[in-house]
Amino acid sequence: MRDLLDFLARGLVEEPDAVHVEEIEEIEGEVILELEVAEDDLGRVIGRGGRIANALRTVIKAAATPAEKRVMVDILD
Repeated sequence: MRDLLDFLARGLVEEPDAVHVEEIEEIEGEVILELEVAEDDLGRVIGRGGRIANALRTVIKAAATPAEKRVMVDILD
């Protein structure tokens, strides 16, 4: 799921080398993915009204369903 988020984010931004995804394992199988992008690309990843951010979260949650893990995506600014 980390690689999927990295791939999707790199496709959205103008500075793909600045994309960094960190995976944090929490208790009870919960995983938090922290997405960090260049400051100028933050708007591209969040989108108008948070639509792109919500779409990214939906895709990652769908990918996590077969693994029976709960995944949360945090976008760091």
